[in-house]
Amino acid sequence: MKTVLILTGPQGSGNHLWSKIFALHPQVVGWEALLTEYWIGHDQEPFAPYWQDPSQLKYYRWAQSDWFVTSMSVPYMNNGATTVPDFRSFVREVQNLGHRVKFAILGRDQNIVRMQETRVRGTVTVDQALAVYDSLASPVFLSYELLHLYGRKYLETVSQQLGFPIAASDPRLETIMAEDTNSKYFSPVQHHPTDDMAWHTSRKWR
Repeated sequence: MKTVLILTGPQGSGNHLWSKIFALHPQVVGWEALLTEYWIGHDQEPFAPYWQDPSQLKYYRWAQSDWFVTSMSVPYMNNGATTVPDFRSFVREVQNLGHRVKFAILGRDQNIVRMQETRVRGTVTVDQALAVYDSLASPVFLSYELLHLYGRKYLETVSQQLGFPIAASDPRLETIMAEDTNSKYFSPVQHHPTDDMAWHTSRKWR
C-alpha cells in the first residue's frame, strides 16, 4: 500500500529541516528542491496545488513510488495569505485512492516557537496550530531538540515508530543538521541558586 506522510508543525518548528531529512531517502518522493536551496516558501511545496484542491490528487503521478512526504505548517503562507491546511479533505481524497496516510507533528521548545513566530510573522500562531492538531488521528511527534541531541540514532527510532524510510546514514545529514538554530535564542546564565544546591549534594561526604 502506498503511504503519504504529512509533516506538519507550528510555524517555526522545523518544517523545512524535517522536509530535507525525509527527502534524502531514494525511495521517498519529497521536497527535493530543498536539498539544493536553504529555504523555499510553502506555496512552492510539491503538493501545494493539491492542498488547494485535493480533488486533483487523482491526477498525481502515484506510480513513481510507494512513499510520499508532504509538508504543511499551521498556518502557512499561500501567496501572501495566511492559510490553514484542509487536512480533512486532503486525507479523505488520499484514502479514497486506496493509499495510507500518516501524520508526523513537529515539536520545538514552545518559548522559542513563540519568539520565532513573533519575530518573523509579527504574531503568535502556535495556539492555532495546537487546536488544529487535536483532531489529527494517531500522530507521531518529532522533536527538534532530540534530533540535535541524538542525531542519527534518533532518526532510526523515528523511522521505526513511523514505519517509514529515513536515510539515517546519509552523509548529507551532517550539513543539514550542522546548525542548531535554537542557540541564537539562548544567553548563558552566570549563576542560579540551584547551582549551590547541586554543588553541595555532589560533594564527597566525609
